[in-house]
Parts: sequence; C-alpha cells; structure tokens
Amino acid sequence: MCRLTCLSILLLIPAAFSFQSSTKKSVHITCSKFNSAITPPITSTSLQSTVDETATDTTTKTKKTWFPIRPADALSPSNDYNSLVNSAYLRHILVETEEMADLVMNLYLNGGKSEGDDDGAAQSSYERTDGDVFSRLATDVSTCPFTREDSGEIGWVDNPLNNREKSDLNDVYADILSSEAIEDLFSRRVKGGDVIKVEGKEGWHLIRVDDLFIKLVGDTDTTADGSKNRINKVRPKLKGSGQIPLSPVFQKIGSDTDIINSNDGIDNDDEQSKMIYSVPNAKHYQILTSGCQMNVADSERIMGVLEGELGLKALDAINTADPTLITTSNKKSKNKKKPTPDILLLNTCTIRDHAEQKVYDALGPYTAMKRAGKPLAIVVAGCVAQQEGEALLRRFPEIDLVLGPQYIPWLGELLVEVGKGSQLCMTESMIWSEKGGSLAIDKDSSREKDGDWMTPIKRGHSVRAWVNVIYGCNEHCTYCVVPSVRGVEQSRSMEAILQECLQLAASGYKEVTLLGQNIDAYGRDMIPKRTFADLLHYLNDNLPPNTISRIRYVTSHPRYFSERVIDAVANLDKVCECFHMPFQAGDDEVLRGMRRGYTFDSYMKIIQKIRAKAPDASICGDVIVGFPGETEEAFQRTLDLMEEVKFDNLNTFAYSPRPNTEAANWENQIPPEVQSERLQRVQALAAKHALERSERYVGKVIEVLVEDRNPKNGGEVMGRTRQGRQVFFEGDIDELKGELVNVEITEARTWSLVGGSIQD
Repeated sequence: MCRLTCLSILLLIPAAFSFQSSTKKSVHITCSKFNSAITPPITSTSLQSTVDETATDTTTKTKKTWFPIRPADALSPSNDYNSLVNSAYLRHILVETEEMADLVMNLYLNGGKSEGDDDGAAQSSYERTDGDVFSRLATDVSTCPFTREDSGEIGWVDNPLNNREKSDLNDVYADILSSEAIEDLFSRRVKGGDVIKVEGKEGWHLIRVDDLFIKLVGDTDTTADGSKNRINKVRPKLKGSGQIPLSPVFQKIGSDTDIINSNDGIDNDDEQSKMIYSVPNAKHYQILTSGCQMNVADSERIMGVLEGELGLKALDAINTADPTLITTSNKKSKNKKKPTPDILLLNTCTIRDHAEQKVYDALGPYTAMKRAGKPLAIVVAGCVAQQEGEALLRRFPEIDLVLGPQYIPWLGELLVEVGKGSQLCMTESMIWSEKGGSLAIDKDSSREKDGDWMTPIKRGHSVRAWVNVIYGCNEHCTYCVVPSVRGVEQSRSMEAILQECLQLAASGYKEVTLLGQNIDAYGRDMIPKRTFADLLHYLNDNLPPNTISRIRYVTSHPRYFSERVIDAVANLDKVCECFHMPFQAGDDEVLRGMRRGYTFDSYMKIIQKIRAKAPDASICGDVIVGFPGETEEAFQRTLDLMEEVKFDNLNTFAYSPRPNTEAANWENQIPPEVQSERLQRVQALAAKHALERSERYVGKVIEVLVEDRNPKNGGEVMGRTRQGRQVFFEGDIDELKGELVNVEITEARTWSLVGGSIQD
C-alpha cells in the first residue's frame, strides 16, 4: 500500500475511523459504601493531608491524598527524573493536523482496527505484519522524509533537562524534532511505552518512547544527600579479621580486557590496591531464591545478566573437580570439600514472618569465607534487600551489593563496580527501563524491535515461561509489604511484551504466564492509558499460529477487575480459562480494615459473571485468616464465601505483621493459637472443594500440555489442563514434552488428576 493511498483512505473515510476515547472503559465492580475504604479502623499515619486552594479567596479545604501512583512522582528529590534519565529512544509519526494525529492515535490504540458503529458494523483492519502497528503507520502515513523509511525511528534523543550531562546530540535531530518539542516531551516525564502528541514546526508528532537510558554510577563515593542509594568506592577493613573485603573482577562480554586499570579510588589505600589487583576474574555464581512467581522470574533475569552479560556459569552446572572452586579456609569444609561460588546472590522474600532472620542465617557461612580472605561477591537482592537497605551493610559489612528489585536491569553494570572494590546499596525508587543504562548499550546504534535490548533471561523451563507485564503495586493494603518493596506500578509497553513472547515462540515455548502484582492495573500508568484486556487481545491477535497456544496470568484484584477481561478469557482462543482472584477475607469489616475496596457481595457478583460467561473456568484465590480484629463471626463469613465459590485452588495464609505496614501496629492482634486453628479449618474446607472440582473431570477427555516427567514415577509424565489442573499419565517425556495430548481422566485427586492418553 503506498503512502498516498493509505493517507487518502484515512482522510476520506472518517466514518470508518470514528473519533473515540483513546482509553477503553473498564467495568469496576465495587460497592458505593466502600468509596472510603482506604480509611482503616485505626487512623492511617501514611496518608498525607494537603491544602487545596479553591476558586474563592475565603474558602480552603483539606483533602487526603493517596500515595504516589506515577513512577516519576515516586522518585525522591535527590534521585528525580531529570537526574536519572539521560536519553530516550524515540519513534514518531508526523502528520499535518491535530485532527489527523488524533485519528492515527486512535487507530494505533485499537491495534490497527477501526471500531464499527453502535449497531455492530464490521470492523476494518489496518495491514500489519508483526504487531508493531506504530511502526507500520509511520512507514505508510508519516510525512517525515527523514524517518518514514525507517519505520519512524529517530533513535536516542538526549534529555535537555538532565542536570548531569549536556551534549550536542540533539542538534542532529533539528530537522526532525525541534528543541521545543524535545523539551516538551521530557517535561512530561515519559517512560517506555508512552505515546505523546506534540506540536512541531511541520505539523503534529505522535512520539513513542521505546526505552529510557539511565546512568546510575557516578564518580563520587556516595550519591546525592537524602538518597537511599550508596556507592562506597573505598571500603574499610573488616572488624575482627582485619581483612580487606575482596570481590573477584566482573567484566562485560566484549568490553575492554584491561578493566581493572579503570579502578577509581583504590589508590587511596596501597594495601587495598595491591589486594584488588591480584584478584582473578569471576567465573561461577550461585543464586538462592525464595518467594513468589515474581521472585522466580526476577532470578531468571538475574541469571540472564550473569551469564549473558558477564559470561559466568552456574555453580551446579560445572565440574566440581575444578580446583578453583574448592575452599579449605572453613574448618567444616576440611573433610568435605565443597565447591564455592565467586558470587553468591540471595533473592529474598519478605512476605512471611521471620524473613529477615532467614536471610541472616543464609549469609553466615559466606560472610565467614569473606572474613577469611576469600574473594567472594555477596549480593542480597529482592524484597528483604529493598526493605532493609543500608541496614544490611551495617549488619553485614561483608555484603558487596544490596539490590532492590527495580535495579535488576543494571546488575551487570553494578557488579563491574563491585569488582573494582566498591560497596553499593541500590534501593531508591527507580523508573523502569528494558535495558537501563547498561554499558553494553551503544547509544548511537539502532534497533528494529523493542525487544532487542531487553535484559537477557535464562529460563527455568523449556515449555512454559514467565513474562513480566507490570511491576509494583499502588494499592497499599494495610497488611501488605509489596508496595514498599516493589514500588509503584510500572507497565511495560505492549510492543516489548509481544517481542519477548515472540522470542519465546521462536524458541519453542508453548505457554506464557503474564505476571503482575496487580495485573488488572496494567496500563493505567501509561500515556495514554491502556487496559489489561487490551493487552490480552493484542497478544492473542499477534502471536503466530502453532507456537504459543496458552496465555495465563496472575494476579487479579477484585477492586479493579474488568468485565472485558472475563470476555477475553471466555472468547480468546489462546487465553486459558483460569481466574486467580484473591478475596483475602469474607467479612466486610475485615475487608474494610484491609483496605481492599470491595465487599462479600461485590466479590460474588464477579464470580457470578465468570460462571455465566466462562462456566468451565477454574477460579483460584488467596485468603488470610487471623487479621487484626477478626472475630469468630467474621471468620465464619470467610467460610461462607468459600462455600459459595468452591475454589479450584486456594492459597491459605495466617496473618503475620510485616514491617512498614499499618496493620502491624494495631493493638487488636489475634493470638497465634486462634490463627492456627482457623487456618486448619480453612485448609480442610479448601481441600474438600478442590476434590469436588477435580471430580468434574472424571470420564472426560481433556487437552493436556505436557511439561515434565512425574518425579515420583519415571514412567509417567505430568502436564496441565487449560484450567491449570495437574494431570499425570503414562508416557515418554522425551517424546511428549511440549506436546498437547488428549487425555481421558480416570481418577480425581485433591490437587491433581490421573488419566490415559487417547491415541489419534
């Protein structure tokens, strides 16, 4: 299709491309009386009061404001947007009028489809090849003579408001974007996935931000005053042992081999300098992971950086006879020579009680090795790292890097600094970047796909994969530590998510699980806003046939759950019929105290809509017993809700006070013995319901995706139904792994099924 023809079509048939809101409406199922549910029974000290000046001179009113909800708003003054963001990778579409810009924006947001009228007129589709509608529109519609042949690609454009570095790079783009347009773009504090409408000298631009370039490590011993981040380039001797803490050298693949000579700061201590220069390069790593699926996915990304960027090997994948791996400094190792890594990384979880103590216990043997003089890099990552921050360094000065979850894209860069003798704590709020400011990025290079510079990922499975779509959470439930350790919600662009899925499809994966702490919030932090239902349709439409056949997701929030998501699950062929809908409690007052924003009745309305539109779908949930103030009568409402829903699977927890949460400070805590008794009752009822739900499969032929060998029976394989139920049946894993097999179910168990394959 030539540009003139495409442009003419868009201009001459406006009826086909109706001007509609760029964001689709979601059905929020809530109860009006819980509009004030953000106020717990005990007054929150976390909410701040601000004075709002009204139109009159004589009247003022005070209103409560919520926690920061936009990523840029959550940054500290010492670590603000313009201090962090050096550049943005941009594409654009140039059109003559604002009306035309709105029309093209609407077409892009609808995935290349123009919506029909209210009478159900057929939709017309815009030609596209790989799901990147923006790039196709740039080629066919844009009037920019400099970029339309390159799918609208501009490249890296420097942030003129950045107060660290100044360059003349933007002069190159003077004929494409004016300095005023560039400044307008960055003044809106954009992030990856945002599409901004900006007026220029030649017309109107639609500018898409593919990614941000962020530089973390400077030349000083510490970061700005008030920042949680710390970079100590000269370290004191360890108390007690007198040893200088040593780390092996980390070197980026393809970087200058003479990396140690770039060490800054070590010349202040001759002994430290000599010691560091004598340390060999790191070769092997060990990573210990605890926690949820998000932590597992994070560990896969961490391993990808360690192997893909730094060339390390996993300790369990190497020959333990390698003499460089044997430690004899520890007396306990004298008779049992065990391999030790060059870098130990603990990816931690803080959801459960005593999480911090478990981390301290795990660190003990490794800090002893370091005090004995072994060159060993110790990294604490994950939620405990974010929660404790610099306090970890004070308690364990042997630690080299405390890494908050938002800093994983910069891990390779930070370990290079560790190898130079630095000690770092990186827990300040951060803007998400697909590749951050890694030294491996050439800012003058170009790329064709949004996934080209994603942080490398080492997958833990060859059939199914985790794909992060949104990080963080803005909900601030009174019992939950997640917002304080995972930060505010930050959605990845649809294009970046699709490119990751396409890479998985090309590698033979058959199933992806989309991850988000509050996945229904996907897109509400983007400009313009998108929805999770939009993402499901986008992936379902653009994944090639005969590749990825199953899309799952976790976790939904009843407060924001959209009926469009139910429709997507019910109607899209790749989206599995499985809903994970945590309810946490059945009593309205307990839910109000939790600040969940829904009621028993509003939750059940969601369940009823699911049963009506997707009757065969599985429904899973989470529940907490023993929340502060929960009476026996209130607990009974939880059992009542379970009886009405009959969950296929239910994750059960006893409440435990967590640091930096409001409910932890309340006086009406429930005794542990009462919590334990209620937990047992919930678990017994959940098991009863799970068996009932399993029994509905008996005698049916079900499609099963084969994943692994049955660990308890080598002659059997294990797979899952579309609803997520495990199925065991006889088969050869070498022949069946990754295959879809029809299985007749012969036996129902509480959490699994047994059957036999049906031959074609």
